Amino acid sequence: MSIFSRHGSSRDDDRREPVQPEPVVAEPVTPEPAAAEPVAPEPVAAEPVTSVPDENDPPGTAEPPLPAEEPAATDELDEPSTSDELDEPSTADDPDEPSDPAEADEPLLASPVPAPVPTEERPVLDLAPATPAGPAEPTEERPVVHEDPTPPDVRREPTTSTQQLPALDDAEVLAAAEGRHAHPHALLGEHTVDGVTVVRVVRPLAGSVSVTGASGESVVLTHHAHGLWQGLAAAPLGGYQVTAEYEGGAPWVADDPYRFSPTVGDLDLYLFGEGRHEQLWTVLGSHVREHEGVRGTSFAVWAPHAQAVRVVGDLNGWWGDRHAMRRLDDNGVWELFVPGVDQGSYKYQILTPDGEWVERADPMARRAEVPPATASVITEAGHDWGDDAWLERRAATDQHAGPMSVYELHVGSWRPGLGFRELADPLVDYVTALGFTHVEFMPLAQHPFGGSWGYQVTGYYAPQSTWGSPDDLRYLIDRLHQAGIGVIVDWVPGHFPKDEWALGRFDGRSVYEHSDPRRGEQPDWGTYVFNFGDSQVRNFLVANALYWFEEFHVDGLRVDAVASMLYLDYSRNDGEWLPNEHGGREATEAISFLQETNATAYRRHPGIVMIAEESTSWPGVSRPTSEGGLGFGLKWNMGWMHDTLDYVEKDPLYRSYHHGEITFSFHYAWSENFMLPISHDEVVYGKGSLFEKMPGDDWQKRANLRAYLAYMWGHPGKQLLFMGSEFGQPTEWSQELGLDWSVLDRPQHQQVFDLVSRLNQVYTSESALWAHDFDTEGFEWIDGGAGEQSVVAFLRKSGSGDSLAVLANFSGQPQRMRFGLPEAGTWDEVLNTDATIYGGSGVGNFGAVTAVDSPWAGRPASADVQLPPLGVVWLKLRR
Repeated sequence: MSIFSRHGSSRDDDRREPVQPEPVVAEPVTPEPAAAEPVAPEPVAAEPVTSVPDENDPPGTAEPPLPAEEPAATDELDEPSTSDELDEPSTADDPDEPSDPAEADEPLLASPVPAPVPTEERPVLDLAPATPAGPAEPTEERPVVHEDPTPPDVRREPTTSTQQLPALDDAEVLAAAEGRHAHPHALLGEHTVDGVTVVRVVRPLAGSVSVTGASGESVVLTHHAHGLWQGLAAAPLGGYQVTAEYEGGAPWVADDPYRFSPTVGDLDLYLFGEGRHEQLWTVLGSHVREHEGVRGTSFAVWAPHAQAVRVVGDLNGWWGDRHAMRRLDDNGVWELFVPGVDQGSYKYQILTPDGEWVERADPMARRAEVPPATASVITEAGHDWGDDAWLERRAATDQHAGPMSVYELHVGSWRPGLGFRELADPLVDYVTALGFTHVEFMPLAQHPFGGSWGYQVTGYYAPQSTWGSPDDLRYLIDRLHQAGIGVIVDWVPGHFPKDEWALGRFDGRSVYEHSDPRRGEQPDWGTYVFNFGDSQVRNFLVANALYWFEEFHVDGLRVDAVASMLYLDYSRNDGEWLPNEHGGREATEAISFLQETNATAYRRHPGIVMIAEESTSWPGVSRPTSEGGLGFGLKWNMGWMHDTLDYVEKDPLYRSYHHGEITFSFHYAWSENFMLPISHDEVVYGKGSLFEKMPGDDWQKRANLRAYLAYMWGHPGKQLLFMGSEFGQPTEWSQELGLDWSVLDRPQHQQVFDLVSRLNQVYTSESALWAHDFDTEGFEWIDGGAGEQSVVAFLRKSGSGDSLAVLANFSGQPQRMRFGLPEAGTWDEVLNTDATIYGGSGVGNFGAVTAVDSPWAGRPASADVQLPPLGVVWLKLRR
């Protein structure tokens, strides 16, 4: 049974049925020797022993034949023998485009085993993933092999030489033949040795092999040992191709991967070695490109502890011995260019320091198979962006100083069954109708388990394939930008899951995670923690943040679980964590990483925003790194969220005893640049929906919900609301079931939707509500001490003379109160959450109140205002 599987599973249904190799062996034929040229002795080929399948047997179940003997080894090139051996990979439908051999049933061995011709069947794995919940992967054509472009009448006759070939070490030859050579290009390909040109290729089952140069010169190779063929050329061949002949099939002509120079340059290696390659995704991973005049795909991966690495996938029938990669530097970057390949799935087979072959997905893959399949996918970006105007405006705008009203959603459950592309039109229309300025997507990176909601990432550079291709995501973001809607994406650099085919113990040792579990594991989530002190790991993560800005044009990243990164003892008991170099609990390496990420992102992409989900009192989260801060632009105000939800969940009869919970946030509202979040975390795990949290009957629940949202929109700071809360979804969010859209057919829930739309309309048009979110110039108390009445009243100011009064009554009774105001005149009621159009009781001020020159509470003017029960009123001076 094969040890390798694209699906990260040993289940039988994850593998293809074994494919029967064709057991055809020809009688050896010796060509007529030219005059005065020596004639090579005829090698003897074994007669094949075949078994004829019964006509009732299913295909591929016949007894496999014995393979022919491989050609005799020789170190001197005379006239070649043309005796053929078993055919290399072939397809019955297209003999000109044969497939590579299938996998061997026995595990690959790390030590040299002199078995030049395998006698077992090589099972080919089932490459078709299980039927996914989302859109299926497109069927991909097999790559076309580059055939010799030289017309037959222009090709020269094969040349030979009697000059002695250089001696070869048998162990090194065997390592190259088995795909476990760390530097295969040093042996294979074209080389000048002692002034002569030597060409070597591996074709273990071929009967004859030759190479043809760009000028048409052809050189016949002789078999050395273990499937390695070599020969001498009169001069360097340059861009040669290899022709291998197999009994019963047409010649197989292909470019040689080992004739190409590296696709990774010295500068790239240096920058990655220093941990400063800001476009690392352009170097590592798989990339379709034209290299030295040939189209193909380059592969590059960082595996510092590996003894050998090879590419396995659709390109070679999931049998990787033909595509061993070369180690380019001491840092552990491995590279290979495979000509003629521009699509398909793949993984890396890695020989660990313990001599075990393991299979891993590409950490830098930009596309992945649909789960439960786990392989990486070769991809090319083809989207034609249309958001130039948006990007130009963004670069010239400070998002932190403007309005920011964010709609948070989960792609897979907003409208279940819709992928990135199908989501574009309905989401744009919906968010536009609500008036939000931004959407925030829960994580979009590849994650195998949908129930993690994307917070356990295995493919940091690949959008979730369940929802579509990378270009489908580009299309969605492009459409949002063209509609004037910004895009924020959740990013998870703090930890990653332990799936054996992903990042964990990538090359048999700790690579991405810290090797000490007291630093390298997160007990709360059963995940690994990145080694933030390693330069290459930091580079991987910093470049990943930049990747989402540059390749997908996102406008911001919300960094998940920052608190777990800042404290070495986070969720750990005594003895379960290691102190820092100063003996403290602060994670100095993670702090440095966050500062580097934020500073680099803001430098490279002016106008973007970096947001921290940080739940502690760590100082300076949103202060610049130049001032010793972490460098985020915004911080989620988790304290505001917890305090205010605790307050509004109480019966109005008891709120007067807890007035501090609704006002405490004003004591620290300007200590950070805050965003006020009502996120997905508040409507799951039995917490109930925002609607369910409210006390009272259904009418009172909706009234409380409307009042709470209006208070939130009036409070200093940006705001974020999770999907479903905008129409008062009665039940908590379920990733499997999605939103309960049917309740929008009920007028009372549509009225909540209408209120949120009005909140955003007034919010975006009134600069007093956002121009000074982060300094006290934009705020003044009107009355913060009316605890007995459960009333909170304050002013928001624009800094240019405009003011907006926010008057909130959280009691269950209407109240008429007098409030001091900065100017006399008519103050329009621009919002009343108790208006009948929003499902309220209609208590209000008939659209306006009149302030007179009568001082009150230290202000020069005052007005009597009717406050509705469980309602909020916004007033603006008419000018």
